[in-house]
Amino acid sequence: MANLASDYQNQVRWTEAEELEVKVIETSKAALGEEHEFTLTCMTNLAFTYRNQRRWEEAEQLDVKVMEI
Repeated sequence: MANLASDYQNQVRWTEAEELEVKVIETSKAALGEEHEFTLTCMTNLAFTYRNQRRWEEAEQLDVKVMEI
């Protein structure tokens, strides 16, 4: 799913990328934990998607959360 979300980003399909990224983060947190490298990478990818949707505050909040972990 993470790879498909990345494909959507590359195709500028931000809404579809966001939907998958949220699911991937939820699954990764449940399986690996919030502090796992993969989970943090997925959170950073979602922040990237938010920035490309001009959702600056949400992107910043997520980036800060990743840095704090």
